[in-house]
Amino acid sequence: MPTVACYCQDFLKPDMQHVYRQIMSLSRWEPTVITQKRENEERFPFPQAKKRLVVLPPLPWRNLRRAWFRHARRAPMAIPPSRVLRLIRETLHCDAQVVHLFFGHIGVQLLPFIAASPRPVVVSFHGADVGVDAQRPAWRAALQQVFQRSSLILARSESLLEGLAALGCPPDKLRLQRTGIPLDDWPYQARTTPPSGAWHLVQACRLVPKKGLRSTLRAFAEIARHFPQATLTLAGDGPLLEELRGAAAAAGLAHRVAFPGFLDQASLRRLIYSAHAFFHPSETPADGNREGVPNALLEAMASGLPVLATRHGGIPEAVAHGHSGYLVGEGDAPGLAQAALGLLADPARCLAMGAAAAAAVSATFERRAQTAILESYYDEAQARGPGRARRP
Repeated sequence: MPTVACYCQDFLKPDMQHVYRQIMSLSRWEPTVITQKRENEERFPFPQAKKRLVVLPPLPWRNLRRAWFRHARRAPMAIPPSRVLRLIRETLHCDAQVVHLFFGHIGVQLLPFIAASPRPVVVSFHGADVGVDAQRPAWRAALQQVFQRSSLILARSESLLEGLAALGCPPDKLRLQRTGIPLDDWPYQARTTPPSGAWHLVQACRLVPKKGLRSTLRAFAEIARHFPQATLTLAGDGPLLEELRGAAAAAGLAHRVAFPGFLDQASLRRLIYSAHAFFHPSETPADGNREGVPNALLEAMASGLPVLATRHGGIPEAVAHGHSGYLVGEGDAPGLAQAALGLLADPARCLAMGAAAAAAVSATFERRAQTAILESYYDEAQARGPGRARRP
């Protein structure tokens, strides 16, 4: 099989389950992983007997170099020539036919390698790497060089493809690469109406502004007035944890809102299958950070949960308003509450929407189908050869 060298700067952070699945699902291409930091090995095992993982030594003076680029050059940090040579050596040593760089901001840092690589380079964008920093002139100029010198540019949603085109990516290089969900791990299960209105609502994500958690809490406060036995679980960790705890307590909901922290896959599955509906009201914060199509949202849909979300990023590409869930405007907590109350008041609609959600994920986000698409992009990149900057 041909080899693809997958560069992940950290292999892997806890919220990068989608990256792990993508790499481990390859069947016609053999992955070699190149990383600067190996972490969470128990969560993300990588069998060295069959696959190769290279952990690069730390870059010297990294913090000093970052400060110099930021304050003296006012430009994105780029790797030094020594690291470029090391990456070329590693990709040639494993006989990689294609190099896949995960996340656009990493592509910017590795721009000197992309320009020098003797193998075609594919860069995938996942959400925040399209919006954050993209309006800074130096960053945007570097990003456009990534576009020009890469062989293909992948994005997780149509909305991200549009954003990349607006930033100057040549349309002939753009390809849609959706998240692949292992449906065997998330089989459809019809939910039953709980007694006494004891609805269990869930949101699972990093506790950061773009996930719309403040809207979820405000909407649940209204839901709780109509359904005194209803509960909400906000699973995840992040900088908003204490603020959200305080807001729940201030609203008199501390005993009805649970914060279990970041959950492993087995615990997350138990939580999702105990729920009746799934919140994900994402919104665009001041820094421009936005979603592709959230992985947790797709897993919840696959399991049979109807969705209460927003018209944000790639979410409307997964959730059909009025069919598999409800979509409201960003930050519209009253609209979110109204949609939830209408859903919970009609158990038959709740059941039908959950079935439609599962069918939508099966049709568009099934892992094996998405893996085949990704491997076809590797084939295409190999045939195209290394990217080259356009001449003026």
